[in-house]
Amino acid sequence: MRIPFTKMQGAGNDFVVLDATHAPLALSTAQLQLLGDRRFGVGADQILVVGPAPGPDVDFGYRIFNGASGAEVEHCGNGARCFVRYVRSHGLTDKSTVRVRTVNRLLELTEEPDGRVTVDMGAPVFEPAALPFDPAGLTPRLENGFALWPLQAAGRDVEVAVLSMGNPHAVLRVDDVDAAPVPTLGPALESHLRFARKVNVGFLQVLSRTRVRLRVFERDAGETLACGTGACAAVVAGIRLGWLDGRVDTELRGGSLSIEWAGGAVRMTGPAETVYEGEIEL
Repeated sequence: MRIPFTKMQGAGNDFVVLDATHAPLALSTAQLQLLGDRRFGVGADQILVVGPAPGPDVDFGYRIFNGASGAEVEHCGNGARCFVRYVRSHGLTDKSTVRVRTVNRLLELTEEPDGRVTVDMGAPVFEPAALPFDPAGLTPRLENGFALWPLQAAGRDVEVAVLSMGNPHAVLRVDDVDAAPVPTLGPALESHLRFARKVNVGFLQVLSRTRVRLRVFERDAGETLACGTGACAAVVAGIRLGWLDGRVDTELRGGSLSIEWAGGAVRMTGPAETVYEGEIEL
């Protein structure tokens, strides 16, 4: 089967985008992994599938598959920015704002006049069961009324804030993201037994109340150049803990994102670019 694809990236987080609006696209796990393979396929952190509207209240369906495992995942903020750029550039809509349905959320995506894209990421969820996270037997330290949970991982004692952006996140503060033990502590926390479905791990360095640096070890993907939901989770955690103001410039290894949160839905603004288009035999 030969299928067309578009390679896109948002702040260095890269994607293969597929159009399933006209006909169903049923790819096997092996085919999705081939698309994500950087040596034998196209190469991508995630595979994004643009589908027809699943109901009258939305414009498109939005499915996301991990490029390494081929498993479907719940949310991808950088992918959402690329999604709206794709549907507009490919003539699938002329709207500057579209509503899309993921497996568990309704998102509103807006292409701004300056070319950047703003995503209404929905509201964060703080209940441990939403991740899920098992807090049994742990006593959190409260900072500004928000819980920091003590965990042991990779021979270290750490404190993490946990929350869901539609997918699970653990955030820990570090003095310097460049020196942070991401290669060892990232996978140890990602697969920690208290996170039944694994977790995305954010390493947050606070530069000021309006500026942070962040590295993210993504669930089943390893460290990526950027993670939109990870940036949202880190900033929300920082606001709840009293470290940050309501609008924060977030510097990731692949670029910068602007995150805003005032207690409801999180808004993320950043770049989305087409790299190239092609076809592949699967």
